[in-house]
Amino acid sequence: MTKTEIKLKNLDTVAEYQKRLCKKPELRQILVELTLKCNEHCFHCGSSCSAEQPHGLPLEEYKRLVDEIKDNFCAKDKRTIIALTGGEPMLYPDFFPLIEYMHKQGVPWGMTSNATLITKENAKRLKECGLKSISISIDGLPKTHDQYRGLKNGFELALQGLKNLVELDFCNTMVTTVVNHENINELDRLFELFDTIDFNEWRLTGLEPIGRAELMPKMHLTPEDNRRLMAYIKEKRQAGLPVTYSCCHFLGVENEAEVRDWYFLCNAGITVASVLVNGDVTACLDIPHNEKTVQGNIHETSFTEIWNNRFEIFRRPLSERNATCAACPEAKWCRGGAYHSWDYEKEQQKVCMKGILF
Repeated sequence: MTKTEIKLKNLDTVAEYQKRLCKKPELRQILVELTLKCNEHCFHCGSSCSAEQPHGLPLEEYKRLVDEIKDNFCAKDKRTIIALTGGEPMLYPDFFPLIEYMHKQGVPWGMTSNATLITKENAKRLKECGLKSISISIDGLPKTHDQYRGLKNGFELALQGLKNLVELDFCNTMVTTVVNHENINELDRLFELFDTIDFNEWRLTGLEPIGRAELMPKMHLTPEDNRRLMAYIKEKRQAGLPVTYSCCHFLGVENEAEVRDWYFLCNAGITVASVLVNGDVTACLDIPHNEKTVQGNIHETSFTEIWNNRFEIFRRPLSERNATCAACPEAKWCRGGAYHSWDYEKEQQKVCMKGILF
């Protein structure tokens, strides 16, 4: 078989696998939005976080949620993990009591962070409390990063936070960089800097038209930028370097399994769910929150019931909601694309790589 034939066969296998997941979902990641407060003010923030935004639920409510997830999901599937996020999750007043509780209960957990608060002492506490994985955001060289994130010395603090974890031999650390029309020119110099630090993976994702970034079209990647980004990642991966593209978007047969280890599969609502600061339950946190995408609230209905009995919108192909998508030959593989970039009013995809990458 040719390489293309192997890929086509694998894409068909993934499509069938997703159909099975839609009929029998397997919850593996629960993102918990502890707070919308943040000590940074990123121009591209999908949740429009800031210092003025609210914290999430009281500690006791999160403990009850942890207990429910432990009993109803972790006990049945060892792959299930809670991912703490925000805002900056470490700003949540009871952050350390919560992670201590999860560790005591034996519930696996990870987090996303800007890493500015990960001092040597905090890095040690994170490890002692059972941190399984962390994604740290660094979006450019020092001047660029600080400008994008609105925090003086933010780059220096984030890099030191990363190093503090690496020095403890913490072995599951990922750096995520949101690539835009400007900072794509800094990738080589960023790589030279990161290559001196022994973390696990550098994850590159394109700027998406969500949150604040939707108001910054000049910063979005052009078609040429997207092609350049794919070529850059391929080059690094072919050299055996741990650079990968995010889970966003079907990239065409030529790029699938070339810029990441897996084929496109939007896991929103089939393996991934999220609990927002107000207790609302949805799929991926980047998905717009509206009456179509919010599936319930844990103050009114248990998380378990919401997961088991709702999420219909995420368990049917988006391509069924749009005639153009439905008629596309690639629809069986992309199913209408990623849920976070779908326009739920116009019922169409905002980001499609067809005509750009394939």
